[in-house]
Amino acid sequence: MILQKLTHDFSICKIDDISRINFTREFVFLSKTDDEISLVCEADYVPSNINAVEHGFKALKITGMLDFGMVGVIAKIADILARKAISVFVVSTFNTDYILLKEENFERGIASLVSEGYTIVIECDK
Repeated sequence: MILQKLTHDFSICKIDDISRINFTREFVFLSKTDDEISLVCEADYVPSNINAVEHGFKALKITGMLDFGMVGVIAKIADILARKAISVFVVSTFNTDYILLKEENFERGIASLVSEGYTIVIECDK
């Protein structure tokens, strides 16, 4: 499986009000449940109205479209990283998944995945 190393730095935020979120940004992941709203965004764009933020994430994108019938894609990646004591934060879209790792664990996480047969490519400039 091929994973794409994204060049952006990311932050994970907890917010109450989405009115100041710029949805025209390249990466804006918003999730809402009955008791919280979370935002994952590029680190250079963190809205001013956040309640809490965790900076320092890097991301890998699973390349290609993932069929909803595919089983264990994230579980296998998470297992490899968990065996190295590396936690993950996963964001899913309709087509694919993104694995966020703390910056201090990112290169070690990549090395662990490569040693298990994953191919890592670098995001191309657009």
